[in-house]
Amino acid sequence: MTTDKVTKVVIVGGGTAGWMAAASLSRLIGKNIHVCLIESDEIGTVGVGEATIPTMMTLHQLLKIDEREFLSEVQGTFKLGISFENWKNINEDYIHSFGLTGQDCWAGGFQHFWLKGKQRGISEDFGHYSAELMAAKAGKFAVLPNNGLSYAYHMDASLYAKFLRKIAEKSAVQRIEGKIIEVNVDKSSGEIDTLILESGQLIEGDLFIDCSGFRGLLINETLKTSFDDWSHWLPCDRAVAVQTASVSEPIPFTRSIARDAGWQWRIPLQSRVGNGLVYSSAHLTDDQATDTLLNNIEGETLTEARLIKFRTGQRSQHWNKNVVALGLAAGFVEPLESTAIHMVQRGIIRLLQMFPQDGVQEPDVVEFNKQMTDEYLFIRDFVIMHYHVTEREDTPFWRHCKSMAIPDSLQHRLALFKQTGRVFQQAGDVFAENNWTQVMLGQGLMPEQYHPIVDIMSDQELENFLTGLKARTDSIVSQLPSHQQFITKYCKAKAG
Repeated sequence: MTTDKVTKVVIVGGGTAGWMAAASLSRLIGKNIHVCLIESDEIGTVGVGEATIPTMMTLHQLLKIDEREFLSEVQGTFKLGISFENWKNINEDYIHSFGLTGQDCWAGGFQHFWLKGKQRGISEDFGHYSAELMAAKAGKFAVLPNNGLSYAYHMDASLYAKFLRKIAEKSAVQRIEGKIIEVNVDKSSGEIDTLILESGQLIEGDLFIDCSGFRGLLINETLKTSFDDWSHWLPCDRAVAVQTASVSEPIPFTRSIARDAGWQWRIPLQSRVGNGLVYSSAHLTDDQATDTLLNNIEGETLTEARLIKFRTGQRSQHWNKNVVALGLAAGFVEPLESTAIHMVQRGIIRLLQMFPQDGVQEPDVVEFNKQMTDEYLFIRDFVIMHYHVTEREDTPFWRHCKSMAIPDSLQHRLALFKQTGRVFQQAGDVFAENNWTQVMLGQGLMPEQYHPIVDIMSDQELENFLTGLKARTDSIVSQLPSHQQFITKYCKAKAG
């Protein structure tokens, strides 16, 4: 497989994925290529994904984005983790925070020390050894030197797309307004050749990036790339979303509140709050879902409730012929762990690393697809775990989730942790040992043993070790300003 030298890249679709790709390609390798982006003002974007994970900073550093300017432009707040409420059981909650908990050793994670301490009655709750988690609970935040706190963002996705558009257009990206009515494929190679707009304009390209959302105009409708459906493991297939006015200061974490047939998100921005209910249409009607959401929000509604239908899974090929799919066109794992923008970023960085300047080469395509597929599978398993490892049996939805068959890869991880307390991060998995540990413990999965290396410590040494870690966490948190105080000083949003 090979095309001619790639000099013209055509991005189909705007939104977060399209403008992230445009800004990245133009600013990082743009001197050698021409980038154009086609979007229609008539076609809306999903644009409700307002929470991120810390990896987003990698791309921002490459693009030399000023954090204060960015947060001010997108009405941003800070995120230290996610509060999971009613997931293990009704009226029980835990926080999955960023960063590290406690202190690991070469042979095993901190959970082994904590487990022995728990048996001896000297351990606090697992989260008490995480500065990010305790700061989240205290409503405090600051950007600390040397990455003292690991954090991500809450932001307005539509404003983020506009922010990226300015960066892209400064770097000579050409935006073409219009609706694509025809896609022409070269009969000999099977690659996409040209696009025809409703205006009659002909757009030629060497490499096409499909950011057309769930529709997948190029990757799906034109190239007929198959889709691996995961709905038998992830039964939620719809969401209803609404924005509300803020009634209190923004908290530095996302709330994920389990409901009878799904879960509700609450994401605080500087100007408003994003709310939504992710649910299974087999267990809840659209009207019931809308009522559930509207009965569980705070503040005046600023928008009409908006219904979004989706299917979880991924394309069998993210890169097919001369088309690379990003965002919803490539795959979708529901927004429970805020990974959507991360996967757009991973696709962009991998494309930059393997950019086919001298033509599309089969080994690049195979490697790109393997890496993207594997990373989606890790996220899939991590999200399934939240539903499956639960004590809830109070509704048909939760009984189904608790009893359903799960992927072998996840079954192995759960069995390993339950029997030994061990977690091994695999290459390409965005979730580290501490992430898996926090969620498994939070959902009620308690290991039956700890690593014997812990027994090198006497009980007194272990108690001193745990006490010292907690004191260090308490010291960090005690010195932090409130989340709102820090935002006001650091990145107050622009008026209007």
